[in-house]
Amino acid sequence: MSANPIRWLTVADQMYCSKCGTLNTDSSQFCSACGQTFSGAPSPAPLPTATGTPGPPAFPETSGKAIASLVCGLLSLIFPAAIAAIVLGHISRSEIRKSGGRLQGEGMALVGLILGYLGISLIPILIVAAIVIPNLLRARIAANESSAVGAIRTLNSAEASYANTYSKVGRTCNLRDLAGAGGSPTAAGLIDDSLASGELHGYVFHLDGCAERVFLVTAVPRVRNQTGVRTFCSNEDGVVRASIGSAEDCAEDGQPL
Repeated sequence: MSANPIRWLTVADQMYCSKCGTLNTDSSQFCSACGQTFSGAPSPAPLPTATGTPGPPAFPETSGKAIASLVCGLLSLIFPAAIAAIVLGHISRSEIRKSGGRLQGEGMALVGLILGYLGISLIPILIVAAIVIPNLLRARIAANESSAVGAIRTLNSAEASYANTYSKVGRTCNLRDLAGAGGSPTAAGLIDDSLASGELHGYVFHLDGCAERVFLVTAVPRVRNQTGVRTFCSNEDGVVRASIGSAEDCAEDGQPL
């Protein structure tokens, strides 16, 4: 390019190139002879350059904290897991919102949060239940045992009355004989039908070893440590005994009440 500045030489609607003197129209941007750019003419726009082929769009990544929040939420009945589910859930949701679509898993984080808060709300209920339920069970066992002792004494009296009423028969080992129903010709009406069924308030009752003046009545828990703890028994002497073993243990080594 010439060091001298380019001057436009216009004649009517034409101009001369100051470099080679060729006549060009005033709308020309370049000299038709030498290709000189006229001063003040706009430079041609650069041609677009080829770029590489765009790759496939990146898929959003699942937030690891959201997954951890969901897992902890599923274990939320364990106190530390419930706390972790809540903390991780809030952190992951915040990160997902700020990621601009790079992270996903907000739904998992939300479920983890819900389960975590549910776990927190259930923990006081579980604590209260852990205190109350054993007390209720002990009270129920105590009531069942008291009822069993009363039933043993009732059967003792019923056996004595039965033996006096039916002196030729003596003692009976059939609970239905002591009741007022059941089709037995010697039904005495001495006990109610619920006791005559052989099971009452969590205890199972049996009459064994009956002879003219001898009998053994036993009361065994239907489910030991749930409906009762001790086994009770009595015989013709009318003393009620207790044992933590079987009916045979009670008959042999039971402690008098």
